Amino acid sequence: MAETRLAPPEVVEPSKRLASIDALRGFDMFWLMQEQASLILVIAATLHLPGQALLAKELDHTPWIGITAWDLIAPLFLFIVGLTLPLALNRRKEYGQSNKVIVGHILKRTVILILLGLVFNGILKMDFADYRWTGVLQRIALSYVFAALITLFFKLRGQIWWTVGLLMGYWAIMALIPVPGYGANVLTQQGNLEGYIDRLFLPGQFCCYVFGDNEGYLSTFPSIATVMLGVLCSHLIHSRKSQMWKVKALVAGGLGCLLVGQVWGIWFPIITRLWTSSYTVYSNGWCMLVFALFYWLIDVKGWKRWAFWLTVIGMNPLLIYVVQEVFDFSQASNILFGGIANHSGFLKVLILAVGTVLVKWLFLYFLYRQKIFLKT
Repeated sequence: MAETRLAPPEVVEPSKRLASIDALRGFDMFWLMQEQASLILVIAATLHLPGQALLAKELDHTPWIGITAWDLIAPLFLFIVGLTLPLALNRRKEYGQSNKVIVGHILKRTVILILLGLVFNGILKMDFADYRWTGVLQRIALSYVFAALITLFFKLRGQIWWTVGLLMGYWAIMALIPVPGYGANVLTQQGNLEGYIDRLFLPGQFCCYVFGDNEGYLSTFPSIATVMLGVLCSHLIHSRKSQMWKVKALVAGGLGCLLVGQVWGIWFPIITRLWTSSYTVYSNGWCMLVFALFYWLIDVKGWKRWAFWLTVIGMNPLLIYVVQEVFDFSQASNILFGGIANHSGFLKVLILAVGTVLVKWLFLYFLYRQKIFLKT
């Protein structure tokens, strides 16, 4: 009798895998491929487009209170992590994996991401006094592991309560616990509790403000909630409702989150550096609206060809994030397009900037054609 072998747990049936999610992930990573959105700014400057000052402001982080378009990059990625979680866990269960095996897989992915983050930050240099222990990959890892465990062991109602509890609990902690010399509910750079905890227990250097780390200890709680909000949207999108009902629900939910986030911000201001609960809800509103647009265009209307270039990026987000910090793609751009750029007058900077992004995309496209995808 022939042996029956199950497909690997990572494989997702095409009927269940949403093409819009890969494209949306690629859209998010596209901005990080530009090295602080330099390509967009170069295009605006070269073409003398109006509103360049406003554009430059939107493509940079807010110094403290408030939010810009660039402040949505990180929560959108975590939101997408949440979108894929329930389906990934369910597929493992369908292939007969026990909760113990699944937890082992979750913990393995978490450890690998943390180790990558530490190496990415330069731990091998062994300059521990000036080393930054936190980072983007560490934040993703910790947010993922707790959200994955919540999703695995709790049903929908429990997941909702966890999400609400994380957001409300973080607000309560920040508002009620006093900081020595400043008191309670002080949300300045110097007086906030999150920064105070970092100064007490987090060694090395901080980023991205002097008195704490924007990916420090306490702000991990609302970042877990960001992933959980993606998980809740995943339940919605994989429900038995019609596709247009799902689109309308995403739009309504997104607008509702924008409103709630703004109102909540009256008492708990929208501060990206602290990942405040109001920031979490407000940014999730934009994530839902953008996802609704991608889902409607790609999965409902079936317009997929335009998003192929984004899908190529979205299939290898971790790889391009790491590799572009190690390999100088601008040098490759200069080698390939430097001659044309030098004979293009005022278009030189634009050609080299476009070339850098193009070289990155072609690198990802080669890996895509070879079916090489970096997964933890």
